[in-house]
Amino acid sequence: MRRHMVTYAWQLLKKELGLYQVAMDIIIMIRVCKMFRQGLRGFREYQIIETAHWKHPIFSFWDKKMQSRVTFDTMDFIAEEGHFPPKAIQIMQKKPSWRTEDEIQAVCNILQVLDSYRNYAEPLQLLLAKVMRFERFGRRRVIIKKGQKGNSFYFIYLGTVAITKDEDGSSAFLDPHPKLLHKGSCFGETDVLHASMRRSTIVCMEETEFLVVDREDFFANKLDQEVQKDAQYQFEFFRKMELFASWSDEKLWQLVAMAKIERFSYGQLISKDFGESPFIMFISKGSCEVLRLLDLGASPSYHRWIWQHLELIDDRPLKTRLSEYSPMERFKEFQIKSYPLQDFSSLKLLHLKKACGLQGTSFSRKIRTSGDTLPKMLGPKIQSRPAQSIKCAMINTKLGELPKEAAVGAYVKVHTVEQGEILGLHQDFLPEGECDTRPLILMSLGNELIRIRKEIFYELIDNDDEMIKKLLKLDIAFPSDEDMCQKFLQQNSWNVFRKDLLQLLVEPCQSQLFTPNRPKKREIYNPKSVVLDLCSINKTTKPRYPIFMAPQKYLPPLRIVQAIKAPRYKIRELLA
Repeated sequence: MRRHMVTYAWQLLKKELGLYQVAMDIIIMIRVCKMFRQGLRGFREYQIIETAHWKHPIFSFWDKKMQSRVTFDTMDFIAEEGHFPPKAIQIMQKKPSWRTEDEIQAVCNILQVLDSYRNYAEPLQLLLAKVMRFERFGRRRVIIKKGQKGNSFYFIYLGTVAITKDEDGSSAFLDPHPKLLHKGSCFGETDVLHASMRRSTIVCMEETEFLVVDREDFFANKLDQEVQKDAQYQFEFFRKMELFASWSDEKLWQLVAMAKIERFSYGQLISKDFGESPFIMFISKGSCEVLRLLDLGASPSYHRWIWQHLELIDDRPLKTRLSEYSPMERFKEFQIKSYPLQDFSSLKLLHLKKACGLQGTSFSRKIRTSGDTLPKMLGPKIQSRPAQSIKCAMINTKLGELPKEAAVGAYVKVHTVEQGEILGLHQDFLPEGECDTRPLILMSLGNELIRIRKEIFYELIDNDDEMIKKLLKLDIAFPSDEDMCQKFLQQNSWNVFRKDLLQLLVEPCQSQLFTPNRPKKREIYNPKSVVLDLCSINKTTKPRYPIFMAPQKYLPPLRIVQAIKAPRYKIRELLA
């Protein structure tokens, strides 16, 4: 009877108060918040605390329900932007065996901002979060000294360090271009695994925060077993490659000991110029793209294409003389350049009169001369190039004048690197005249690669003629900049034609779609920012959207575009 009354009361609450719906909404909100926390991961390092509590970090209030005072210390959550959170520092001050699973997971989430940490498998990430300790060192502090035994390896959470060959690291402050490691990098792992001597000195260039893994904790918590699984995976990958078919297992394990696995997500930059990279990269999973930052203004095809389309701004006919001129056209061009202010019609009439007089015929009828075929500068029809009607800023290039707004660049796909291919190696064995020195960008499409330093690899293949012959066969011939520019323009023209054709064939919607009135927000990205609009090149109004600029080596930055919108004939006229 009592149970029936409770059930009946609960049903009344559901109907009248909607308590059941409220409870379900709370459960859904909790699940959504949990998903956000898991997705944000490393962004938890940026804790925002109200500025009023900076002067009084500890405050309390009386809880009527609990009949007690609740104290809140904001210093447990506050962290300056970029610095390691104090709450995580407190966790790392504990011994590894004293850390709870929730604390280890919290540290693991914070460390997701480090690229080198994310490269490890998930079980190894949790083990590293369990044994790490936090250290902060000032400028000029030597972290690793050349010649000493490796007892720890380091992850850089904040700051910059330099790699030098001297013992005290002083050369890093004298060298104008020292080798630097920044946030997200790690060093010293190989020396800890193999108990080898340090090959270089690492010194802090500024105040730097480290996450340190000691050799004793590394082996005590069996991290070496997880690392051995990755090593076995690398060994099997190299053994399947035809390039290393002649190597013994012992020599291949030497290669594995010096290699390192790295994982990259889709769209992540792997290298700004893999030709100058000190590493050789073996693609073990997935694929990546080779991109080239193309300066379109340095291409003859681009110059011709721009001026052909700019002629349509004033409804002038489109010239398509891209091939060699005919003899008649070359003669007319010579006349215009040699005698720009002369009228040769009288000379032609005089020549005809003389010819007719020699044959005994009279010459009394009028001869019409076409203004389109003679270089008249004073007649009604003039064939010479019309005056420049485009009023915009011009720049002088090696190929002639070009509107300043049209001096742009584009990222062009050069090659797709698939699983099993090698990058950063074949150019080193070619003669100096045959090497492709153009900067090439490597972008991930979701892949895993194995890196190894070039000097270490060269030591292993020293006096191995068979290996060098195989490497010479790996040469990849990339297309020239001119070919890539022509391909870009062809693709752009096709995209424009396709959009125009769709607008012509697809009937527009008669009824206007409902669009709610929302306040316009200031956007960071606008589709117009990556489109060069030649139709509005005469306009003086400045665009309100941001312009994306890309740095170049030894050259000023370039505006980046993905498409070019140019004046063109209406598609109805072309299809008529």
